[in-house]
Amino acid sequence: MEISRRPRRNRRSEPLRALVRETSLSPAHLVMPCFARDGRNLSEPIPSMPGCDRHSVDRLVALARAWSDLGIPAIALFPATAAEAKTADAKAALDPDGLVPRAVRALKDALPHLLVITDIALDPFTDHGHDGLLSPDGRIDNDPSVEVLSAMAVVHARAGADLVAPSDMMDGRVGAIRESLDRAGFQDTGILAYTAKYASAFYGPFRDALGSAPRSGDKKTYQMDPANRREAMLEADLDEAEGADILMVKPGLPYLDVLRELRDRTTLPLASYHVSGEYSMLKAASERGWIDYDRCLLESLVSFRRAGADFILTYGAADAARLLS
Repeated sequence: MEISRRPRRNRRSEPLRALVRETSLSPAHLVMPCFARDGRNLSEPIPSMPGCDRHSVDRLVALARAWSDLGIPAIALFPATAAEAKTADAKAALDPDGLVPRAVRALKDALPHLLVITDIALDPFTDHGHDGLLSPDGRIDNDPSVEVLSAMAVVHARAGADLVAPSDMMDGRVGAIRESLDRAGFQDTGILAYTAKYASAFYGPFRDALGSAPRSGDKKTYQMDPANRREAMLEADLDEAEGADILMVKPGLPYLDVLRELRDRTTLPLASYHVSGEYSMLKAASERGWIDYDRCLLESLVSFRRAGADFILTYGAADAARLLS
């Protein structure tokens, strides 16, 4: 038998495989999501997210330094707000001395080079657990919610956030946030838009971490239907037109088709979020001896890059950075 082409020739050794490898992955492509809480010298494990804790700000600064030393360029900050601070109007979201602004200031004072991304959503601050304000009849009230989100973004920018990341999926919020930031003198503060955020079942451990599950109903009137692909293109066109600097798809692995199509459609940078449920599944299967966590983590992250992500938010960022060093 005569074989004219032998692709295996390019796979016969690791140096040769590395030479022809199409997709790269390095710590520079990773963002570490992390959870801040009130207190001092505290780290509280999250049972549904093995290896992840809620950290007081002082502990978070020390960890961020270690992550930066691994080559991770950015963190995404999420607040585990005390129950007594949660109200129907989410007023704690606008406190200039609240948990997020204090954490941002401490991080930027200690590590000026570290990029700090803050979450712009109301669910950590509402007593009902939704990402927007409720109208008297129980609906998510879009436009008043956008007003609060825009003011929240300015509070974070004033504290020193490099990027604000609206994850709420309210209509028109990117444009309103851009206008508010510019009007307040923060033209250089970027917007990382959660462009295609789906109403996913993979967020469960994250909601455990923040205590942010909705008290009633669900988030399907504002987060996207998992069955829809074309709608993500509409959301991307709107976010780009409204002034987003970076677009993101969330969750990750179940939506690589959406990520790939967006990569072919936009010239803006693209991010993807390897969400809590995806991370926790790897951890749980590894603890049972069913998979090799290290190899599966890196394979997952490479798949995001192969599909078109410029960078990835993943709770395994520090693990991956150590493996890649």
